[in-house]
Formats: sequence, structure tokens, C-alpha cells
Amino acid sequence: MTVRDIARTKDELVTAKLDTPIRDVARMMDEKMVGSVVVADGDSIEGIVTDRDIALKCVGSGGDLKEMTAKDVMTAKPFTVDADTGVYDLFRQMREHGVRRAPVIDGGKLSGIITIDDLLVLLEDEMHELSEIIRAESPPYTPA
Repeated sequence: MTVRDIARTKDELVTAKLDTPIRDVARMMDEKMVGSVVVADGDSIEGIVTDRDIALKCVGSGGDLKEMTAKDVMTAKPFTVDADTGVYDLFRQMREHGVRRAPVIDGGKLSGIITIDDLLVLLEDEMHELSEIIRAESPPYTPA
């Protein structure tokens, strides 16, 4: 299984431009119920703004939120993952880079995003399927 099989597609991706006011970025996160916004220029990734970035770099720093833009808060050149990367390799890469989300690149272009939440849902689905196999092949459980 590859990242392509489970990533959220570009039409599900929330993006902003470098000059988008940070209040608008936060509003997008709230409306779309996401924890990050990819800062992009077309298919080119400029950076990523996470809810944590807003909390620490805007609110925590005491900066003037009226003047701050996505460019002021984003992590420039974020970790990205190729759509053809295997899921287990993705786990390793995310751990090595200390990230919980990654824009997905396909053919050199932004094609979506993958998050820890997506991976947890995948694992839960897989564990459910495995437990169903075990249930089907095991004697019924009878509590004492």
C-alpha cells in the first residue's frame, strides 16, 4: 500500500498563499476542521502552517495578529512525501522528521496531504479486519 492509496486528495487539501492573513488561515482551519494549511503557489509548496505554529508563533509570541501572514508563521520547505512511498516507509520518515502531517507530491506537483490521523484510521481498519479473521477462526468467547 502506498501513500497514494490513503492520502487526502488535492481537492480535500486546504491551501493559502504567502500573503494570506494569519487570522484567515486560522478561520480556514476552523471551517474545514483541519490542523494545517499548506502554503502554495499553484502546485508548488512554499510551506505549511499548523495549529501549533499559530499557537506558538502568533499567540505565544505576542505578535500583532492583524499584521501577520502565512509567510510569517509557516514552516518553509516542509517535509513532503512522494505519492508512491510505501506506508511503512512513510511511518519511518515521519518519525525521523518529527512531523504529524506531510504534503504529498506526485510527479513533482502537490497532490494532497497525509496525516497521522489518516494513518491511525488505516491501522484501526486493518486491526478490525484482523480481529474479524480471528473471531471467524476461533471458538466463541464465553465469559466465566
